[in-house]
Parts: sequence; C-alpha cells; structure tokens
Amino acid sequence: MDNFDSQTVTQETPPDDVFIAPSIHQREILAGISYTHHTTTPEAYIKDKSVEYVLGVDEAGRGPVLGPMVYGLLYLPLAAHRSLLADTHHFDDSKVLTPTVRSNLMEKLCTPGTDLYQNCGWATRVMSARDISSGMLKPAGSYNLNAQAMDATIDLIQDVFAKGINVREIYIDTIGSPQTYQKKLERIFPATMITVAKKADSLYPCVSAASVCAKVTRDAALQVSYQAYVSAQRDGDHERKSNLPKVGWGSGYPSDRHCTAWLKTNMDPLFGWGNECRFSWGGNAKDFLEGDGIKVDWPLADERDQEMRMTDFFLTAPMGGDVKQCATNELATWFGEPAGEDNI
Repeated sequence: MDNFDSQTVTQETPPDDVFIAPSIHQREILAGISYTHHTTTPEAYIKDKSVEYVLGVDEAGRGPVLGPMVYGLLYLPLAAHRSLLADTHHFDDSKVLTPTVRSNLMEKLCTPGTDLYQNCGWATRVMSARDISSGMLKPAGSYNLNAQAMDATIDLIQDVFAKGINVREIYIDTIGSPQTYQKKLERIFPATMITVAKKADSLYPCVSAASVCAKVTRDAALQVSYQAYVSAQRDGDHERKSNLPKVGWGSGYPSDRHCTAWLKTNMDPLFGWGNECRFSWGGNAKDFLEGDGIKVDWPLADERDQEMRMTDFFLTAPMGGDVKQCATNELATWFGEPAGEDNI
C-alpha cells in the first residue's frame, strides 16, 4: 500500500469501537512481546473427532511501520466450508469489508451459542513491532520478514495438528512465490492437500475468515497501544499534554500522512519511539532517526578480545609465552610448581 486515498485510510484505521477479542493480551502488547493465542477446540470436533477439517491462514499488518503483524488461522469442518462462511456469513477479504462488519463477524466467532463458535476454531500469532525490527536488524544475519512470517505460519498449523484436528485441506495467502512456499509446506505436512495462492483471501472462505481474525486482532492491538500512550501523556506534565496528537497515528502505514505526522511529532531524539514502532522500516522510522536522531558511536570489539576464552583469564604464561599453550598445565600447577630433585 504505497499510495493511500481517503477510503483506504478509513478501511485500515482501527475503529474506536473495535471488538476486543480474547486474542488481545494487553500485557504482552504493551511490553512489545510476541505471543500466540488459540481458542478451545470447537464443539463440532468434541462431538465427532473423525470429521475432516479445512484450514486457512492469512496475515494483517505486513507493511505498517506501527503496530504488530498478525497471522490469523481458522479451521472448520470441510463440509461446512462454503455454506457457513461464504453463504451464511459472507466472509470476504478483510480489506474489502468495513471495520464494523469485520468487528461484528469476529464477535460472532467469539460468542458461545452461535454457529460460528460451535463449528470454528481459530488462532492468532501477534508478532510485535519490536521483535520484527530486532530480527531484521540483527548484526549477524538478518531474520527477514518473509522468514518470520513463514515460521509463524508453520507454528500455527503445527499447533492445530497437535490438538488432534483431522485437517485435510490447507489454504494460504502467499508470501513471495506461491510455488516455492507451497513446496516447503508440502514437505512439512505431506499428508495434507495444500494450496498456496495469490489473493487466497478472496478465493477461499477459510482464508477470508482467517484474515478477519488477523485484522480485527491487529486493529484492537493498535487501539490498546494508542490508548496506553494517550493515558501516559495525559498523566505527564503540562508541556507533554499540549503535544497530544489531535488525529492519532491513523492506520500505522508509512504512506498515511497521519502516521507520518505522528512519527515526526513524537520521536525522542535518542530512543525514537516505543514498542509500537518498527525501527527497521526505511522511508519513515529509520530515516527519521538517521536524519534527526542523536548519533551514537558503538565501539567495535577488538579481534583479540573475541579470541579470548573465559579460562584464559585464569592462566599465566612465561614472559613472552603464549597463554593458550599453558592451558593444559592449569591443573598441574594449581597448588604451585612441582618440586624437582634439586629442591629435595
């Protein structure tokens, strides 16, 4: 989403009355900790464990500079796939549903007694902005976003199999090349029919429902983070109260002018922002810090220090000798030098 029009901003900005699903773990969100949430197994499974299931996976928040990326997963009996999700409840790609419709569908999934609650199980993996950035900014080999997303998807699916759910078909919205992604998953889950496709969230109802789980969870996570930020500002001194943003941080996407304005206005020159921000995002956070932040020079470790071992600090060597060559004599000389014949 490089260019934001007003309609897109409205679709992507969390509504004030977003449904707070059980997948919102406030402590972890505010601390910048990634976590996984699973619902209990659906009542349909408890009644008949031999029923075959279909499973869909999709994400929300891959591109934003603010807030988590959330992977959503939903599974239900294969026989009810299209009739329940598409025909009865009209699930679709979360990006084409209004925030109110998304929120209402999520609430039905979480309400005991509804047909969605009785037949569907779902899960989310909330990948915090802090953890995304720390992975991408690793000094020794980046843990890129595609790899992080792939691992989150695999972990969620494996968790469902671990529950004993008889999953026969899996549908996933692609990361990169569909063929490469699908082949990797087929090696991990060889007994299951797997389809990885572009726009899977608009083709397969279970992926559409998974996208709703992911999107509503992300919306609520953003709302929780922003409300905590506003509360902290209001509890501060008068000067900080006067800097409270009037329009919030918008959708959290880099091309959203509300988001960009918030980043510029609320950047600490030394620490940047809080756990809600992806510091690795170029074009916004990273560029702002490099342009207006305080420069910090980190001393490089000496190569000789990297070669030292902890035990080297307890060894002694003859004048001009190599301390490592004395390692084998450490125990032999622990209580002093052996007495020679001349000393007897």
